[in-house]
Amino acid sequence: MITGLRTVSYPVTDLAAAKAWYQAALERPPYFDEAYYVGFEVGGFELGLVPDGMPGLDGATAYWNSSAIDGEITRLLALGASVHEPLRDVGGGIRVVALRDPYGNQFGLIDNPHFDPAKVR
Repeated sequence: MITGLRTVSYPVTDLAAAKAWYQAALERPPYFDEAYYVGFEVGGFELGLVPDGMPGLDGATAYWNSSAIDGEITRLLALGASVHEPLRDVGGGIRVVALRDPYGNQFGLIDNPHFDPAKVR
């Protein structure tokens, strides 16, 4: 079951520069800071930076929460979605997949055991 929006990730070409810019823009340090991903907690949700990406107007991906992500992938594929980026562990037990809906839009799913719904404002 999809239970809500959790993360929007932005591809960046220079992770260090993007981290500094978003830290200033969001007025807070990242809560997750690794060479492969930087995450900022904003009002209970996450803004993520992904290195070596292709920034642009179509570059951001919203990730919808599912604690049963394997089953959700199967269900959405049966409904006509296709895999854009396969399911992968991005660290810290967090798993993500990017699908394409039947109309070509990117549709992300995330299983993030660190997400705290109590922080949502």
